[in-house]
Amino acid sequence: MVQNKSNHQTKQKKLPNQRWVIHPAEPEKTKQLSTSLNILPLIAQALINRDISTIEKAQAFINPESIKLPSPIEEFPDLDISLNLLETTISQGQKISICGDYDADGMTSTALLLRSLKHLGAKVDYAIPSRMQEGYGINQRIVEEFHQEGVSLILTVDNGIAAHQPITIARELGLNVIITDHHDIPPNLPPANAILNPKLISENSPYRGVAGVGVAYILAVSLAKRLGKMEGLIKPLLELFTLGTIADLAPLTGVNRRWVKRGLQFLPKSQLAGVKALIQVSDVKAQEQENSKQTNNQKSLKPDDIGFRLGPRINAVGRIADPQIVIELLTTDDKEIAEARAKQCQEINQRRQELCLEIEEQAIAWCEKSQISLQQERVLVVVQPGWHHGVIGIVASRLVERYGVPVFIGSYEEQENTIRGSARGIPEFNVFEALQFCDKLLGKYGGHKAAGGFSLPGENLDKFRSRLREFAHQCLEINHLKPLITIDAEAEFPELNYDLFRQIDLLHPCGIENKSPIFYTRNVRIIQQKIVGKGHLKLTLIKGEKEMQGIAWRWGDYFPLPQLVDIAYQLKENTWNFQTNIQLELVGLRLPIEISPQQKSSNQPQKAEFSYSDRPYTCSLYQTGNTKELRIRNSRGEVLAIQQGKKFGLLGKSRNYAKQVDVSQPRFFHLIKAAMNALKLN
Repeated sequence: MVQNKSNHQTKQKKLPNQRWVIHPAEPEKTKQLSTSLNILPLIAQALINRDISTIEKAQAFINPESIKLPSPIEEFPDLDISLNLLETTISQGQKISICGDYDADGMTSTALLLRSLKHLGAKVDYAIPSRMQEGYGINQRIVEEFHQEGVSLILTVDNGIAAHQPITIARELGLNVIITDHHDIPPNLPPANAILNPKLISENSPYRGVAGVGVAYILAVSLAKRLGKMEGLIKPLLELFTLGTIADLAPLTGVNRRWVKRGLQFLPKSQLAGVKALIQVSDVKAQEQENSKQTNNQKSLKPDDIGFRLGPRINAVGRIADPQIVIELLTTDDKEIAEARAKQCQEINQRRQELCLEIEEQAIAWCEKSQISLQQERVLVVVQPGWHHGVIGIVASRLVERYGVPVFIGSYEEQENTIRGSARGIPEFNVFEALQFCDKLLGKYGGHKAAGGFSLPGENLDKFRSRLREFAHQCLEINHLKPLITIDAEAEFPELNYDLFRQIDLLHPCGIENKSPIFYTRNVRIIQQKIVGKGHLKLTLIKGEKEMQGIAWRWGDYFPLPQLVDIAYQLKENTWNFQTNIQLELVGLRLPIEISPQQKSSNQPQKAEFSYSDRPYTCSLYQTGNTKELRIRNSRGEVLAIQQGKKFGLLGKSRNYAKQVDVSQPRFFHLIKAAMNALKLN
């Protein structure tokens, strides 16, 4: 079996192997926010944990429509060039072709620009490369076909920033090219006429976090404004933007938060035939928004409705079928065509679920049989023949959730000794840097900190595994090898009511970089538990005199759970037999850890001010349970956070954007010593 526990632990009942990080309570700030904004203390603490600690910041976060946005023309240097080029091409009746991508972001981007350009009078068509035969991004074949078809302007969406050779060929053939993309910037930019990419603009820009569909939306709306043809266009485009942004796991901050919040209100009343059909087959129910003056008790969707219901049905098509199904779904105005395409999405997603389950079971069986010591390897590399390339990334995510280590999973290409794979990381492990570390062993590869894709010759597999192990040992400590659960605050069962559930809506839309709040409760008794569905646990929980219902997805392996536990959870709404109740969706569980009164009082941090190298600093020492954390803040608001006994700390203005640093380096080491002297810890 996979070994990731001590001998003492394996004698105990099997439990989720997790590490909990609990945000320290900040009672003074919590009280101030709670009183000023008339919100519950638990919600105030959740805001503080997201680096929203002032009344002004909180008001802007809760009501993002109140923020004045800069014009996109001012933020994107090539936007004006792009608009001029599109306006000229449309007015001259020349052909435009979109080169999209086969994931949800790429397909919704393609549909968005097809809809908008047709609305604006353009002659426009599209192409999407084959996932299985060609892989990601515009290529020479597509460029040459566009040229043969008499295309004047190529518009890439969600790809193109790294396609130097195909773009060069397009320009040599006399085609104009606008790249719209959001992926990382390569050392040499392609020779396009214009490039729209949020990675090329200021890190402080509210547009910085948009996905490919966000860039497409900005371009389409800006063009419609210039041409004076906005009427009837914005709502449908905003719906497609919302679908793509959430399905692509883009950060729900900046303009994404503002526009997604608006789009989630439009979707239940969508006039797009395809969106209506997709909502119907997905059995999504809109919910009342009763807590906000801005919503006027409208019905709205939540990001989970897209992330877990609509998005997978779109993504499944790009993974294992023909993306044209989704493009037709999202661009047709014919109800019958929309319903037929939505039904296809539903059937394809069911097949995708079956494939994922089958491959996941095979991967787990291989891991258990191989007797891998994850404490020695610190990374899991699983390669088997016959696995579908389109779904192994999903399986990689589930293996990370199960084993708590970075996962690289792959399968062999048909009739070739080439491996194609996907990778998923953990917070302390940068996937793209790991692939760069293996550069000489790989064919094509790409990605970012959390995920990536790669290919390599089969004969390099052992060297690849060894090289990844070497990289993992450089950045991962033993305590990192457990799934991370970041907890906002401790809550008691009487606090878990509809008032809290409704106020959580103030934090929505939740998603990447704005996670739905997680609370925990100690010493909870499980009085009933059973396995339901495909390996899920349904629980009845009690603390004091209050009972709560709970669900734990894919926790069947841990059945039966101990009777007395600490639980971490999110609040969800569950409707059964026409009755709706609050339900706890468990994300973490551990055996009870008693906290003494002395430890409880230590939540109040020690604080001090000091100078180092003629610069002012403040420092605080927090303690939660047995964990101590030193925080040092400079005059620019940057914080260095170090937990006791750790070689690495976090540096940044918020934990969401902090980078990991080696605190043994002299510049950090001496600063930490000065802070400890100020706190009289030496």
